[in-house]
Amino acid sequence: MTAAIVGWAHSKFGKLEDEDVESLIGRVAEQALADAGVAAEDVDAIYLGWYNGGFSKQDFGSSLVMNTIDGLRFKPSTRMENACATGSAAVHQGVNFLEAKQGRIVLVIGVEKMTSTPGPEIGGILLQASYLKEESGVEGGFAGVFGQICNGYFQKHGDQSDALATIAAKNHKNGCDNPYAQIRKDLGFEFCRTVSDKNPIVAGPLKRTDCSLVSDGAAALVMADMDTALGMKKAVAFRARAQVNDYLPLSRRDMTYLDGCARAWDQAFTKSGLTLEDLDFVETHDCFTIAEMMQYEAMGIAKRGEGAKAALDGVTQKDGKLPVNASGGLKAKGHPIGATGVSMHVLTAMQTRGDAEGIQVKGAKLGGIFNMGGAAVANYVSILEAVK
Repeated sequence: MTAAIVGWAHSKFGKLEDEDVESLIGRVAEQALADAGVAAEDVDAIYLGWYNGGFSKQDFGSSLVMNTIDGLRFKPSTRMENACATGSAAVHQGVNFLEAKQGRIVLVIGVEKMTSTPGPEIGGILLQASYLKEESGVEGGFAGVFGQICNGYFQKHGDQSDALATIAAKNHKNGCDNPYAQIRKDLGFEFCRTVSDKNPIVAGPLKRTDCSLVSDGAAALVMADMDTALGMKKAVAFRARAQVNDYLPLSRRDMTYLDGCARAWDQAFTKSGLTLEDLDFVETHDCFTIAEMMQYEAMGIAKRGEGAKAALDGVTQKDGKLPVNASGGLKAKGHPIGATGVSMHVLTAMQTRGDAEGIQVKGAKLGGIFNMGGAAVANYVSILEAVK
């Protein structure tokens, strides 16, 4: 263990009409530093996770935090981007900095402002995270991409709509107890399973309740090397982390299995000496319910082609053998692209210390995180454990 999270902050996710990227960055940065008890002057590096891609006309955001916090002026600050895994890219780069002994304290921020963009433009911006030479004509934007993936999976393994509705209902129920969540409403299995005016088909077999939300929000972490962290009031250490990137074109991969996800989990378990059975819970990237179900197979909760069984048997419920997305996941919490990976690390750190209040998993000490960019192209895994 070479680095630990020592403070954090998290905005509410949703339609935040009175906020812009700059105000969100500044607010969570101030709160995270205060939570850690760290002065801005003591920060050695800043990493910002921000996808943008056209959501905001203001780009080049690495120094925006200095507009709010004068003490960060002249600090090295870098923006990271890796599609929907942008937040975890920033977190992992912060750990790299600490492991390289280039400093003692790092501030990581993840942010996105999506809801000010007109609806028809959002799909085009998100589709930029696919391989446009082959996939630009996919109907329905990125939902269309996962609609195709879902169709392919169903053709190979049968219609798993009951399992997808179970996952959606689980995550919405869990989100009711998350004060940061965009939707805090228990929609129930029947609503999620049934096509209706309020739950129409979006793409392929995917209904609205199978798709994550367009969101605004931000989250921030303060991290420190282990020697420094052990002298602070709380410390959640990285037991292991891994990043695996795969081909961008769907045509070059078997999209009935998330091989990059599986390899990232395998690397993290190998580095840590842990197994899936050691984990108390997982926060995973349910951009679409089919993604969460396929991730069950990739991380080893279920055999290949049997992800539905894990959902239907209650394995991943909050009181199940391995709770998945006790926070409500992207499905209920929201998915502000650049903030998502940082949010996952914040909420996992809270869980491991028993500080997650309504979404707390009983007895949780060791948590896994999977954050995915694109259609399982950028795959990030972190395993966190509270040491103080």
